[in-house]
Amino acid sequence: MTFRSRLFATVALPLLSASLIATPSLADALSKPFEVAQESSDEGQPSEEELLLLKKQQEEQRQAEEQQRQAEEQQKAAEDQQRAAEQEAQRQAEEQKAAEESAQPAAEEEQPRAERKGKKRHQQEQQSEEQQPSEEQNAVGEDTQRQAEESAQPAEEEQQRPKTERKGKKRQQQTEEQQPAEEQNADTQRQAEEQKAGEESVQPAEGEQRSQKERKGKKRQQQEQQQTEGQQPTEEQPAMTGEGTPAETEGQPSTAEQPADAEQQPATAEDGEATGRKKAPAVVETLSEEQKQEIAADPSKTDETVVLPVENGAAVLDSDKDADNAGGQKSRDQRRKKREELRAEEEAAPMPESDMSAQAPISDEVREALPQRIDAAIKEKGERLDAAPVFEVPQTTNVINNTVINNTVVNNNTVNNNVTHVNVVEKVDNRMVLSIGNQLVVRGDDRERLRHDSEEVYYDNLARGRVRETIVRPGGVRLVTIYNRYGDIIQRSRIGRDGDEHILVYAPDLGDDAPRPDFVDVGYELPPMRLRIPVRDYIIDTSSNPDRDYYDFLAEPPVERVERVYTIDEVKNSARLRDKVRRIDLDTITFATGSAEVPMSQARTLRKVADAMQKVLDKDPGETFLIEGHTDAVGSDKSNLILSDERAESVASLLTDVYGIPPENLQTQGYGERFLKVRTQSAEQQNRRVTIRRVTTLVRPVAQN
Repeated sequence: MTFRSRLFATVALPLLSASLIATPSLADALSKPFEVAQESSDEGQPSEEELLLLKKQQEEQRQAEEQQRQAEEQQKAAEDQQRAAEQEAQRQAEEQKAAEESAQPAAEEEQPRAERKGKKRHQQEQQSEEQQPSEEQNAVGEDTQRQAEESAQPAEEEQQRPKTERKGKKRQQQTEEQQPAEEQNADTQRQAEEQKAGEESVQPAEGEQRSQKERKGKKRQQQEQQQTEGQQPTEEQPAMTGEGTPAETEGQPSTAEQPADAEQQPATAEDGEATGRKKAPAVVETLSEEQKQEIAADPSKTDETVVLPVENGAAVLDSDKDADNAGGQKSRDQRRKKREELRAEEEAAPMPESDMSAQAPISDEVREALPQRIDAAIKEKGERLDAAPVFEVPQTTNVINNTVINNTVVNNNTVNNNVTHVNVVEKVDNRMVLSIGNQLVVRGDDRERLRHDSEEVYYDNLARGRVRETIVRPGGVRLVTIYNRYGDIIQRSRIGRDGDEHILVYAPDLGDDAPRPDFVDVGYELPPMRLRIPVRDYIIDTSSNPDRDYYDFLAEPPVERVERVYTIDEVKNSARLRDKVRRIDLDTITFATGSAEVPMSQARTLRKVADAMQKVLDKDPGETFLIEGHTDAVGSDKSNLILSDERAESVASLLTDVYGIPPENLQTQGYGERFLKVRTQSAEQQNRRVTIRRVTTLVRPVAQN
């Protein structure tokens, strides 16, 4: 209701009512004052614009008062925090004094009683002095009282707002001035504490000889300096040392801002030294994008390292990635030279047209003896175990690799055979991280995944340190695996309810009694590989090739000859061996940073790949697929290895639970950040991936047609 309406209701309406009853002359007399009052009220009443302006000013004044109140509350909280810190410091000083008194030798009891009483009175005087409010507390109290008196005085909006702004600017200026002073003061305090600790360790009796008053006076002087600079040391706010907190060390984000997952925690140089990580040597990319595309279309025409034709694309072959990481450009030059020397020999060797032609011939004698040898291990009498065995970890191993020795990269056909210690770095659930020389590897235990839908599982100890695991499935299907003492698979077979046996893993060239050194990359005995097919026929990205015939791709033979049948562990440990077979990059599964979970919306993108795998298994139930997990380069080597292994296991479990792929046909291995698809140390989605390879030809004899 406006002012005029209220005036009409309270004054005009009663007068008009009276005029209807009174005589006309009386009505005129009564209405005259109303007209005068109305005119005078119209002249003195503010307009609606003025009312709105007044209301706005009142609102701004209330906001200014609220800001001032909040500032006072913050100051009060800071004062409370300071008082709590002072009380805590006093409590610690009293505890230290009590400890020193209790640690004094019994010789003090022999001192004259008068001397002990004098010392006690001296300590009581010090305590009474400390209980008195310090000059700084009085100053803070006076400042608080002065601010309270200023806030209690009413002020106009035009005066209050500039005052609030001035205070805000003043506080900001004080904060900016305090920052360097805080660091300098913290450094001073740290040096003083270190000096004090050193003096006490060298001269343990000095703390007893020096009076309590001198020590506390020095501490009080430091606190006064901190308060002068505007710093309030508390336990929640530790003093800044010369090394700085994580938030100030070389621009690293503060600990509170770092996510807990692996890939979001950048590894510093110290992390690398602790985990074996070495900075990859520089590689000079001189090829243009057009040249990279041309090489990718026909890699057989070049001796250069074939790289993905994308920005910062890494080498296509994992063995080339390893060489780049070990020796950089120098290693690339050596490998190019080696390829030039072997070009004529490689071109003379035809590309394999089938699995049978790819695999080196097995003598008729060995091939005829295979069923008997495999059956003998399955039926061998053993000693039944009450529980699943815990496999050993080898203490040493003969490591073969192409690391840099004396600034010289070892050629791939040269064996560097060194006895190296194997150490367990960490155990997480069913996997462990091992340190082998200058490299970390992750080793998982897939026995739990193999027990999927099992009715019974039992173990038998066999001769020569072997263990036989038997998993019984519904309907009488048995999965029989022979392990050595370290958990390496010697052979694995699936026996159907009708007695038919399908061999999944077996290396006849080694035999049951042959030594199997762990963690040996036997692929470094081979020359650098030359890719002789287009990159698009060697790698499939599910995102860019959704309509590709994945069955035809998986059914293709290896891209070069397989020298012998290898163990599954040899294949896992050798990038050179895995390069012999094609791969599918499941880049439609975009793992979240630090996560191994596969959302069901993305799990549906695996249907075509899973259908192709099942079609391969329908033709040969003994096929083996290797599921590889990878991460980007953000995070420590150790955490990335664990995460990548979890990603491989997640995809393998998904293929079994959702699409019915038998778990024994799937092998898993995590490689962390070792084989980046894009050469970058920052977060990169393309590096967080899972890869599938059909490795059957590498790990078991191929059945004759």
